[in-house]
Amino acid sequence: MKLFVSEGNPQCLKVLCALEVTGVQCDVHYVNHEERVVPFLSRPALPALLLPSGRHLFSPNAICRYIFEVNGQESSDLCNQWFFLLCVQIILTTTHHFHYLPFPPFLSLTISLPLFLFSGKHKSVKAWFDHVAAMHSCQSAAQKVLQGKGLQGMKSYMQRQPAPQSSQCRDTQPCNSSPAEEEGERVVSEEDMNAAALKWSKGLNADPLSKEKQHPILPQEGKRNILVTSALPYVNNVPHLGNIIGCVLSADVFSRYGRLRGWNLLYVCGTDEYGTATENKAREEGMTPQQICDKYHVIHSSIYKWFQIDFDFFGRTTTEKQTEIAQDIFWRLHNHGFLVEDTVEQLRCENCQRFLADRFVEGTCPHCSYPEARGDQCDKCGRLINAVELREPQCKVCRQIPVIRSSKHLFLDLPKLETQLKQWLDTSTSTGHWTANAKQITRSWLRDGLKPRCITRDLQWGTPVPHPDFKEKVFYVWFDAPIGYLSITAKYTDKWEKWWKNPQQVELYNFMAKDNVPFHSVVFPCSLLGAQDNYTLVSHLVATEYLNYEDTKFSKSRGVGVFGDMAMDTDIPSDVWRFYLLYVRPEGQDSAFSWADMAMKNNSELLNNLGNFINRAAMFVTKFFEGCVPAVELQQEDKKLLALVGWELQQYIQLMDKVKIRDALKHILNISRHGNQYIQVNEPWKKIKGVGTERQRAGTVTGVSVNIACLLSVMLLPYMPTVSQTIRDQLHAPQSCVSTMLQGTGTFVCALKAGHRIGTVTPLFQKLETDQIEALKKRFGGQQGDKVRALKAQKAEKAVVTAEVAKLLDLKKQLALAEGKSPEPAPQKGKKK
Repeated sequence: MKLFVSEGNPQCLKVLCALEVTGVQCDVHYVNHEERVVPFLSRPALPALLLPSGRHLFSPNAICRYIFEVNGQESSDLCNQWFFLLCVQIILTTTHHFHYLPFPPFLSLTISLPLFLFSGKHKSVKAWFDHVAAMHSCQSAAQKVLQGKGLQGMKSYMQRQPAPQSSQCRDTQPCNSSPAEEEGERVVSEEDMNAAALKWSKGLNADPLSKEKQHPILPQEGKRNILVTSALPYVNNVPHLGNIIGCVLSADVFSRYGRLRGWNLLYVCGTDEYGTATENKAREEGMTPQQICDKYHVIHSSIYKWFQIDFDFFGRTTTEKQTEIAQDIFWRLHNHGFLVEDTVEQLRCENCQRFLADRFVEGTCPHCSYPEARGDQCDKCGRLINAVELREPQCKVCRQIPVIRSSKHLFLDLPKLETQLKQWLDTSTSTGHWTANAKQITRSWLRDGLKPRCITRDLQWGTPVPHPDFKEKVFYVWFDAPIGYLSITAKYTDKWEKWWKNPQQVELYNFMAKDNVPFHSVVFPCSLLGAQDNYTLVSHLVATEYLNYEDTKFSKSRGVGVFGDMAMDTDIPSDVWRFYLLYVRPEGQDSAFSWADMAMKNNSELLNNLGNFINRAAMFVTKFFEGCVPAVELQQEDKKLLALVGWELQQYIQLMDKVKIRDALKHILNISRHGNQYIQVNEPWKKIKGVGTERQRAGTVTGVSVNIACLLSVMLLPYMPTVSQTIRDQLHAPQSCVSTMLQGTGTFVCALKAGHRIGTVTPLFQKLETDQIEALKKRFGGQQGDKVRALKAQKAEKAVVTAEVAKLLDLKKQLALAEGKSPEPAPQKGKKK
């Protein structure tokens, strides 16, 4: 059994208590509050229990009863007390009740309380709370729900809940919502239905958008000109799924959507190739830094091609254009007095005989005491760090303790630029779509006060500093790398300045993970503001949280997680990978990739919901109407469906416009859910056997359904481009449907008229079987090395150890191939005596 709960959700308390009391074994999974675990419900329902049969329980009462029955118990008095507690769901909004409630404040605020709370029997309530507060099971459940965060633990859950209605509001109806809306069913008015029917009748636009992009794409007068960048991936490694969803995939979805909307859009990206990471990788593989860059640039390009990332141009930073533009910005900053010199104490590894770059020092964070903070930033608290501030630092290459040495460097004078930066930020964050974490991280930087930031490093591999007093140094990668956006665009077109020196006409969207925010919201904008050359600054900064792997982090060294090319070896189509990564996209909080969840979402949402509806709609045309779309005579029920679908389309557009990519995807799935319910209620496979109105009704249901399938193909295009094209190919959908449906606030029209002949219909998705998923989970779980070590420690038989070592070597060989390395082990050096 699997129990799905969410942090801060009081509804989950009882079921966790029941597990504690009974001792029933059950996997507990923490999911987002908005996660739709039960596939056939139109809105999230947590807690939810997935039974061995594949069915779901999603009532806390039912789950508790089931848990007790599994344990061989009837519903005890204790269990029934918990059921009674759900009778009245309240939130205390005044403080005069609090002193009566000795139970933890979280439960005092949110637990379902007996009706007699307001009857004046406060002593009874107090005695009851005293009793419950002493129970270990309740204390444990509260700790699990709150995750050790106190009242803050329930904040995100409560913020998503509708405001409670007053008794007067409930009595008089409807106030701001009706019972149907509270239950998740949208109320559709007569006016809504007629408006939807009118839109439906208008048909497709006469002039479809051009299928082929005309390069170079340049800003145009009178158009919405969008420049999209995704954080440049480091060239020295194969990207994992978290890298892909955090940057290039999210930007790709938005770019595809923007083109469907008719925006004039350019999407550029490339590999970030300078810095110590590249030097070390070259040393590891016995190659020059340039050879490493050439090798991994090809690997990155092939991975993104397989994931169908549709860059307009994918470049790199090791170019003459990079040097030219970076040095020009440097001299402008220097000439305008925004650079200062200072002597810096740096960490030097005497064993490696070199100054250590920030990311090759690791130690304890001076701010939050996180033990694995890097020399430039702490992953836990997000604060930027100077490497010498780390406590107990170590060289990450050799694990020796470095020493402090002095070196003269150049700094960007951020305090001198702070006023300009704040003025620009006030405008950009208030008018653009900045994610909440991007605003928060930026505010924390400004709150702490800006400090000069070093822009030079004692390295060989980098853009050379042109100043004669610093000719032995190169630019620090976080000064240099964002300039790569400009140089990559300059490699794409010699008219790059029309994009990058045109803030009046161009909107700039930056996509990244949250650890990159300060460099894009503070450091890089200050560089461009200080250059005083009319540069285009970011209008919309879109940052994700982190994607974890199962219950841990991605780790190449431990073989944990799916990295780049490995996804191709799973025989799971790239569109399914795209769908799941976007479904769990960490928009508001960290999320996790889970094999079991991926299988469940594939089988429930893609196969049983989306694929089932589209396949049935098209098959009805083929089977019942000889492949031609039948005539449609709309009734009220059909108009209601058109209005519901039109509303979901409008929500999709509003969310995508705001770059709420994950949330928008849910509206696609809602439409196919509406369609499945519509087909089930109307049963066209039965009505087609009748005559007259019965047969006509079957035709109308089929015609409406197949047109909804056509709409879904368009809405899916940014997410699943191959599936989208396959649907349109099967339906022989006109190209103009792509340009019509997403215009304005959304236009659901009849794209497939009566008599339109569709093509051959085949299933869109395949079921992911349990044994297949378990094998993949084991393969990418990084467990084989631990197993070998455990067997050796137990002094197991040599044959057993040898067999497991062979499996480990095979996994390492697969990893090496995925990384583009030789699968053969490096020759061993002789041991010193």
